[in-house]
Amino acid sequence: MKFSIPKGGIALGAAVAMLGLGASATYADTPAWCGPKKATIALLDGFGGNSWRRITTTSAKEEAAKCPSITDYQYADGQGNTQKAISDIKSMAARGIDALVVFGDAGPAVLPTLTSVYQAGKVVVPYRVEVGGEAGKNYTKFVGASFKDDGVSWGNWIKSILPQGGNLLFLSGPAGNSQGKDELEGLKSVLGPEYKFLNPAPFDVTNWDPALTQQVLTAEIAKNPKIDVIVSDFGPSLVGALPLFKKSGRSIPALATSDGNVLGCFWTENNKDNPDFKLFTVATGNDNARLAVQWAVAKATGGELPKEETFKAPNFENSVTGKPSAVQCRKDLPGDIYLSAEMKADEQTKAINK
Repeated sequence: MKFSIPKGGIALGAAVAMLGLGASATYADTPAWCGPKKATIALLDGFGGNSWRRITTTSAKEEAAKCPSITDYQYADGQGNTQKAISDIKSMAARGIDALVVFGDAGPAVLPTLTSVYQAGKVVVPYRVEVGGEAGKNYTKFVGASFKDDGVSWGNWIKSILPQGGNLLFLSGPAGNSQGKDELEGLKSVLGPEYKFLNPAPFDVTNWDPALTQQVLTAEIAKNPKIDVIVSDFGPSLVGALPLFKKSGRSIPALATSDGNVLGCFWTENNKDNPDFKLFTVATGNDNARLAVQWAVAKATGGELPKEETFKAPNFENSVTGKPSAVQCRKDLPGDIYLSAEMKADEQTKAINK
């Protein structure tokens, strides 16, 4: 299997991270979604400049390598620039790539380009970020994530540790993002009025940025003397802010969130001194890319379509029951890896260090 870098350049780190697909799959262990027709595939990232993205895009590369019918894999990083992301999509299609998997960070702004490429006969699979439009008209298939299920999982755990109710803070990313709204819908489908949300509706805006998260939590701690649970859809961003509770003479409250090695290690080091510090995580979702690749490859090679149409993040850690896993920490590895991902931890470390 060959790897190509698109002309016009991508970020050096991202380019290096994509070099080489490793050992190709053999026909003896070919998955059902890999058909007999030869095809090429590209992953178009709207933004590839952090460890979560590098692990996610490398996971996609690993998945494509399972299919020996894929003869060429390419990657482009939109670098957070909508026009570059659009140009990358057009460029890949013009080069003759058969299937395009698109992380459409720019949302509906990329829909006209996806529609044009799809109507020109390409397999087009946007995933995780909603771009509008509909399958069969604007693109082949949208492979989303069931963020509402995450909210339900968090809500059920909160009920198990606080059956009489409590005070909650819900933190999400940019204002109006659909992920946070879906998660809140899931939470409220489980939690009754005895659970009070202290944050401004629908959630405290953090942009998934650790610095802004610290500002938000500083303000919330000052305003609210009793916070029983913090719910966040990006757990690692909380770590820098959690020591603020100790500074105010309070125990870190329970967390219902997504996993990250840095968070697991923080809990391991601090839970004994914080009696209220319980932790429940769902998988952060790197493997959403694998399902999107499976759909794209199946459509391009004539393989069997995957049974799953939406990525459902499994529950990962539970410090109370230890099921499905106790809190995980690899102190010997970087904090910005995700032990819930299918990719081996050592391979994730290689991906983020390239």
